[in-house]
Amino acid sequence: MTINNLLTETEYGLNLTLVAGSRGLDNKLTSPRIQKPGLALTGYTEHLHPGRIQVLGNTEISYLRQLPQDKAREYLSILCSFPLIAFIMTKGLEAPDFLKEISESAGIPLLVSPHQSSTFISLITKFLEESLLPKTHLHGVLVDVLGVGVFLVGKSGIGKSECALDLILKGNRLVADDIVFIRKKMPASLVGMAGELLQYHMEIRGLGIINIKDLFGVSSIREKKIIDLVIELVDWDANHEYDRLGIDDAVYTILDVDLPHLKIPVRPGRNLTSIIEVAARNYLLKGMGYHSAREFHEQLMSRLEVRHLGDEVE
Repeated sequence: MTINNLLTETEYGLNLTLVAGSRGLDNKLTSPRIQKPGLALTGYTEHLHPGRIQVLGNTEISYLRQLPQDKAREYLSILCSFPLIAFIMTKGLEAPDFLKEISESAGIPLLVSPHQSSTFISLITKFLEESLLPKTHLHGVLVDVLGVGVFLVGKSGIGKSECALDLILKGNRLVADDIVFIRKKMPASLVGMAGELLQYHMEIRGLGIINIKDLFGVSSIREKKIIDLVIELVDWDANHEYDRLGIDDAVYTILDVDLPHLKIPVRPGRNLTSIIEVAARNYLLKGMGYHSAREFHEQLMSRLEVRHLGDEVE
């Protein structure tokens, strides 16, 4: 993320125009927070954060204009001696000539936005928070199953896409197939989506590439979805002891976020789509405070305790 990306941004309506300091357009943005320089314009730079965009509103520009020009240049020179990312003026304000000159000389981009300061700060903070969040991409299929974001993972060829297709035929919705782009959303949730080229498409071995939106309509797809549950499809191994109670909840970590994790063994005769739908329903039930496996275990243990006490009495 650079200052040049701010100039080309259209989705959030920042409407920025470059005034001076084009040499600094490649300055990198690393913090979603911005700063109004305030007392730094008087030479007091104790609490200045150079890595943040400096927003100059009507108060800051008016203050600079009423200063003697030599003093204004002195204070700005002190300010620009720090590795500042950029200055952004709001309300479409006209930049004083000395501000343009010093910005140009220091290679610090000076931009202007037509928005009020409060509106612009809100817009750019939201834009930077979305753009600078950690992201990754993983192999798998993301499906919206009964409102639950189910991320299907497993080795290539195990049947993730075929399973997702069957879920779509049952009325569920595809988010992404093959490569899922994942972005962390604060404080601790993950949003998955498809790449621009692969969006709405699936690859089914023997059938090829199909467009889910064209085949089943807009109700069969979603552009993005929060990932709630990770289901891993694994080959059936007769020598492996699979979880048959579900008392202990396993987790799958992506971008330092722990997600509920289930392993479902694949073998002929198992109806995987029904199992996945039930897993989604069970996830919703747990969200309401009902954990079926633990309740069953508690009932079983209480009965065993009653029998044990009865044997002791006899």
